[in-house]
Amino acid sequence: MGMEFSRKLPVPKEIKEQFPLSEPLKQLKKKRDEEIADVFTGKSDKFLLIIGPCSADNESSVLDYVTRLAGVQEKVADKIIIIPRIYTNKPRTTGEGYMGMVHQPDPSKKEDLLEGIISVRKLHTKAMAQSGLTCADEMLYPENARYLEDLLAYIAIGARSVEDQQHRLVASGMNVPVGMKNPTSGDINVMLNSIKAAQIGHNFIYRGWDVTSSGNPLAHAILRGYVNKHGQSTANYHFEDMIMLYNLYKERNLDNMALIVDANHSNSGKKPLEQVRICKEILHSCRHSDEIRSMVKGVMIESYIEDGAQKIGDGVYGKSITDPCLGWEKSERLIYDIADLL
Repeated sequence: MGMEFSRKLPVPKEIKEQFPLSEPLKQLKKKRDEEIADVFTGKSDKFLLIIGPCSADNESSVLDYVTRLAGVQEKVADKIIIIPRIYTNKPRTTGEGYMGMVHQPDPSKKEDLLEGIISVRKLHTKAMAQSGLTCADEMLYPENARYLEDLLAYIAIGARSVEDQQHRLVASGMNVPVGMKNPTSGDINVMLNSIKAAQIGHNFIYRGWDVTSSGNPLAHAILRGYVNKHGQSTANYHFEDMIMLYNLYKERNLDNMALIVDANHSNSGKKPLEQVRICKEILHSCRHSDEIRSMVKGVMIESYIEDGAQKIGDGVYGKSITDPCLGWEKSERLIYDIADLL
């Protein structure tokens, strides 16, 4: 029973000073932030692809993957902005299993949170430097967000976190787009309430400080499917689902109506190969409805070097150790297909 306080960790300011962002990378982030914001405000009609592994499990294969994405980005730059997923902490349904690089920089070794904080900052920085792309991460722990906030292009709030007050308040102080997923129950109003909460300013306690946020006008919706009362995955990316969301969104009069559709999770029933069909179906819906086309800003895809998933210790390079992913060849083909369909 109880908690043992084993060591005091460095505050984000100390980690940022120890592992700073170079001036060229700061300028790269500023430019990319503006391009991505223009998609959410409607100034740009480019399509966002938030794509990458379920979890960033090791530096070498993640950097390999992100560098491959950079080569594809050059070829589709007129239509698509690619934001690599580098998800460094993982929510676990029962609290068991690999919890991400923040906890275990090496999945085969014991947890080391100090090494984890340093590893994730180094990984995001190296990914920017090597690829010229700024990346996305999930804000699983709001108090950890400041270790990375100067690096990230995009932040996701997961289905299990979206109803939590602290996540909503911290999201209201972020200066990049924050995607609010529908909860695992599928209640769209919970997601819309979270968007509203993130779009307005708040006064709250954060990391021992009295903080005032100004509100984040780029907070938006992510549809990821849901689980029904029988425990079955149920999709919510279909035409009718998006029309319903459009109408509910409009009633709320929220800023910058925007939707990213997560093609995996409960939308695919965790069958990653289905993501190819789902992405094409979403674009088909966009062609048939001006409302849907104006709202859908992009898709989220779980993708890695190898198809599927493996157990920790199997040692297959570039294969997910959490949820199964779409392999590289299929992912690359899908990106070009999306570009052709836009």
